[in-house]
Amino acid sequence: MRPGLAAEAIRLARVLVRLMPDEPEAAGLLALMLLHHARRAARLDGAGDLVVLEEQDRTLWDAARIAEGVALLDGALRRGRPGPYQVQAAIAACHATAARPEDTDWAQIAVLYTRLAGLVPSPVVELNRAVAVGMSAGPAAGLALLDALRESGALAGYHLLPAARADLLRRLGRTAEAGDAYREAMGLAPTGAERRHLARRLAALE
Repeated sequence: MRPGLAAEAIRLARVLVRLMPDEPEAAGLLALMLLHHARRAARLDGAGDLVVLEEQDRTLWDAARIAEGVALLDGALRRGRPGPYQVQAAIAACHATAARPEDTDWAQIAVLYTRLAGLVPSPVVELNRAVAVGMSAGPAAGLALLDALRESGALAGYHLLPAARADLLRRLGRTAEAGDAYREAMGLAPTGAERRHLARRLAALE
């Protein structure tokens, strides 16, 4: 959470868009930054602890930045040359334009992650796609993808893999396995804020 650094990155992205008006990926990058930065005020609570997307107070989101980001993205996509930044911005827009967590178009997000995986193959992209599938097609479908990713070893030591598995296992009612996965994620989490968040999830489970 370094708002000054984020503001400078956005300023530089605006310069890039002015210098490269015919490059849709420049606009996609700026749109992505704006859509993420729009949620900055809701990411931490009063104690400085992490607030996950589905629990954020959406009235704190910056509506003007969201509108600007969506407009930039729409203009970029009309050029018909979608790239990784535009696809990531489209995913961010799905989240930012949902009035409530339950309004999120997870099926569209899963499709977008599939497109992103084709552009920039990555196990982290596959992890996010699995989560989106779990939200749109049911936790069992998402868990199957996560378990395959786990068996591949591509994300060994990455705390968000067991954290995502824990959430899907919890949704399936497999509480003992979910608890083990939360503990694994806590042991790998790199920051105190993330460890405290996982500890709260584990406590709620227990």
